Amino acid sequence: MPSLRILIVDTNKVRAAIIEEGLREAGYTDLVRVATTTGLVAAIEQHDPDVVVIDLEDPSRDALADMFLVSRHIRRPITMFVDQSDSASIEAAVEAGVSAYIVDGLKKERMQPILQTCISRFNAFRKLREELEDARSQLEERKTIDRAKGIVMRMKGLSEEEAYALMRRTAMNEKRKLADIARSLITAAEMLK
Repeated sequence: MPSLRILIVDTNKVRAAIIEEGLREAGYTDLVRVATTTGLVAAIEQHDPDVVVIDLEDPSRDALADMFLVSRHIRRPITMFVDQSDSASIEAAVEAGVSAYIVDGLKKERMQPILQTCISRFNAFRKLREELEDARSQLEERKTIDRAKGIVMRMKGLSEEEAYALMRRTAMNEKRKLADIARSLITAAEMLK
């Protein structure tokens, strides 16, 4: 089992002890407990956990808003335990980046599978987010290259294939990415208007 540093956030000492005991029994020993949700970003930065386990008996809208800020600022798997919930709270928690939202399930025996599910779900979403960002970046580069290709076609009177080949050759000769050459061409054309 890989060693994980786990930050436990719980204002209720009894419930925090249940979480801590369950994690220790599951073999996790690097545990840090914080007794307040205020200053959570700072606590996460200070302790640099691999996973955050939060127990909010009844999550308020403010607490969920805090989770949203935390998850956007510091990307970590977050498991949240609550006693009661409604569909709006669950939706808000998932939107806030909570990887596992457990309603009325605070039992020490369940800590390991819940934590494993949380980490797996977080990693799956992270991979999807990275793939989406990569696809968006490639699309933007393609648009930039097409725009630059149009400029070269107009200025040099070349066909689309010839303009692309010229840009590609230039990129190879200068050991630069084609998108960088395209951005330079666009910048130069804007200046010469």
